[in-house]
Formats: sequence, C-alpha cells, structure tokens
Amino acid sequence: MNNEWLNAYVLHRRPYRETSYIVDFFTLEEGRVSAVAKGVKNSKSDKKSLLQPFQHLRLQLSGKSELKNLRHVESVSPSINLVGTALFCAMYVNELTNRVMPAGLASDGVHNAYENALLSLRDESDIEVTLRQFEFALLDEMGLLPDFTTDVEYELPIEETGSYHFHIDAGFVRLPDDMAGTRGMRGFPGQALLSLSRGEFTPLSKKVAKVLCRDLLKPLIGDKPLKSRELFMPKPR
Repeated sequence: MNNEWLNAYVLHRRPYRETSYIVDFFTLEEGRVSAVAKGVKNSKSDKKSLLQPFQHLRLQLSGKSELKNLRHVESVSPSINLVGTALFCAMYVNELTNRVMPAGLASDGVHNAYENALLSLRDESDIEVTLRQFEFALLDEMGLLPDFTTDVEYELPIEETGSYHFHIDAGFVRLPDDMAGTRGMRGFPGQALLSLSRGEFTPLSKKVAKVLCRDLLKPLIGDKPLKSRELFMPKPR
C-alpha cells in the first residue's frame, strides 16, 4: 500500500468490466499513471463525480503493476469550467498529453504548462498561443524542441533577414538567397524564429510555430488520428 498523495488531473477514463473505470491520470509526482476505479461506474458516489477532466485532485494509489488501484481521491479546487472552442482545445491538450507523455515520466515543466493551458483557456486568452506554449513544453521534455537561434550547419546565429529550412533531425539551416521561395523547399523567416526564441508570438511567428509543432509532434502521435482534432473540423451540410 502506498500512502503518498499525488496531485493529479484526469486525462481520460473508460469502462472496465461491469462496475469500474480505468482512469488515466496526469500527476505532478509520477507523471502519467493509469488506475482502476473499482465499483464506481453505476454509483452516485463522490468518487465517480470527481473522476472528470479539468479538476485538480489529490489521490492515493496502490499496487505494484503498471495498472494501479485507486484508493482515495479528493478535490483540491473546483472544476475548471470550459465551453465551446476552449473545451475542445482542453480535450486536445488532454489527448495529446496522454498520447505523448511516457507512463511514469514526471515533469514539473509539462505539468505546469498543462495547468497554465487550462487556466488560459478558462480566461479566454489567445488560444493559438496557449496551444503552442503547451506543445513547446511537451517537445522540450521529449528533447525535440529546436534551437531557434542557431544555424546548425554553419553554427552561426540566425539572422532576421534570412530564410531557413528545417531538418527535423537536426534543426534550422539557412537557405541560399536564390533558393528561398523555391517550390518544395519551405523556408521559415529568421525574424519569426528569433521571435519564438524570445517567447514572442507575433502573427508571423504564430504561423511558423503551428507548422513546426505539427511536423514535430507527428512522429510522437503516430498514425492514429487524434479524436479531439475532429471536433475542429467543419461539419458537412
């Protein structure tokens, strides 16, 4: 039995047998963990009502296998109220965390970015910036966030007036002036890369960040599409 209390959020839950759930939690102390919540599926207990996304919880788990048992759970603060696009974005953050973070990997940086993302969505902050900042935190934890300040081929500082090709396994390489804009050779403006290095999200750097995050996250997500992305697709008339 483990008496340690973990700070956690529910990422996902799914039915397990007749009366239980398997719940994926994102915890500060132990990263992503999964646990069986026994006998709560058809009950009206407080435990079932707490096992919802976007609420800061404290919980205790038991068991030596990868799939734990949920012993105790209690609320730390009220559920974060999200609606509309903000809700869809939060569901994306949950699904992305569940798919990308390895089980058992604790990360203060990603956990803080996760909480900040939920609060920013609640406060109706710039959604694009909120999502990119969270994606950057995930990529940084995975060791995939590129250096926005250096041309990796020539080991020179990136220049505002330059155009740079991105090699996913290496980083940014300056394009010769006569190749910038060449079909099939996508270049990113140095100005935007330097803005991102300073944490500045301008209209131009937001566009660049969106493309980069999509490319960098693809190998981590795999071939199975994210269900939450379907919520943003226009419905057929």
